[in-house]
Amino acid sequence: MAHVCTIAWIHGMVQGVGFRYSTQHEAQRLGLTGYARNLDDGSVEVLACGEAEGVNKLIEWLKAGGPRSARVDRVLTEPYQPGKEWTRFDIRY
Repeated sequence: MAHVCTIAWIHGMVQGVGFRYSTQHEAQRLGLTGYARNLDDGSVEVLACGEAEGVNKLIEWLKAGGPRSARVDRVLTEPYQPGKEWTRFDIRY
């Protein structure tokens, strides 16, 4: 399988509901690296890198609504070439 990176922006009620921590847990379960961080507009940005199948599973999980406490209205994604290599999945502040 190919190693890919995808960046996603998740909009809805996704801040203050444990979204980044749940995303980190799910990404680690799938063996992915990258990060999740809150943005000033109330959305969450997620960078996911790893085997294409795992990245796709994380994106589907995000589109399905992520953690139960969140409300996801839309998820925008695009392929991404990071300027550095991630060694784990972080929560950025």
